[in-house]
Amino acid sequence: MKFSVLGPIHVSFERMNVKPPAHKVRQILALLLLNDSYFVSISSLIRELWPIEPPKSAVTTVQTYIVQIRKLLARGLGTSPAEVSKRLLRTSGTSYGLNIPEGSLDLHEYRKWIAMAEAAAANGMDAEAVDAWRRAESLWRGEAIADVEHGPLLRAEAASLRQSQLSAKERRLDAQLRLGLHHVSLAELAGLVEAHPFEEGLHAKFMLAQYRSGHRGRALQVYHDLRRAMVRELGVEPSASVQRLLQEILASDGSLELAR
Repeated sequence: MKFSVLGPIHVSFERMNVKPPAHKVRQILALLLLNDSYFVSISSLIRELWPIEPPKSAVTTVQTYIVQIRKLLARGLGTSPAEVSKRLLRTSGTSYGLNIPEGSLDLHEYRKWIAMAEAAAANGMDAEAVDAWRRAESLWRGEAIADVEHGPLLRAEAASLRQSQLSAKERRLDAQLRLGLHHVSLAELAGLVEAHPFEEGLHAKFMLAQYRSGHRGRALQVYHDLRRAMVRELGVEPSASVQRLLQEILASDGSLELAR
C-alpha cells in the first residue's frame, strides 16, 4: 500500500491503483493524508469543502464521503470497510484520522531524508547532506496535491510544502557551493532565480557561483537584475547582506574564494 501527495494524489496497492473519482472525496483524502496520525475534525473537513456557505446536509455529506474512501481502501486491500475503519481510517468522536503504516506515504520518506540531510550538514558532512537532499527532492512528481481542488486548509498545506521544497533546494545549493560545485550549480540557479525573481538568497548564491566560476561580470548582472526587479515591483532595495556581497565581488574580496 502506497500513498503519494508530492504530486497528483496517488493510491496504489499490490495489484491495483485506485483514485477517488469525485473531487470533494479527493479533497478529504488529501487533507487526511497530509494530517496522517492526527484526527481531523468534521468541522475542518466542512470548512475545506465549503469555506463560504456549507449546505445544511454538510455533516451527512462528509460522512458519506468517508464511507466512500473506506470502500475504496477496502477494495484495494481486499478487506472489508469495517476492517478499514478499525485499522486504517478511524473515527474518534466527530473526527477522522488515517493510520498510515511507516514507509507507505511519500511525505514520510521526504521528511526522513530532509532530517538526515540537516543532521549531516550540522556535522560538516556536506557531501552526505547533498545526497540526502537530492533523495528528498527526487520524491516530488510535480506540484503537491496537484489534481485536487484546494480549499483554505489544503491551500495552506500546499504552500507549506512548496516552501519546504524550495528551502531544501537552497540548503542543498549552499552545501554544493561549500563543496566547490559552483560550475554544476549554475544552470539550476539560473532557473531558480527566473522562477523566484525576488528571492534574494537564491540570487546571492547565483552571484557567488558565477563569481567562483570566473564570471564576475555575470555575477554583477545578477545583482542588477535583482535590484531592478525589486525597485520596480516592490519599491525596496536589496538587503544589506546582498549589497555587501556586491561590494565584495567588486573588490575581488579573498573571502569569496573557496576555502582550501
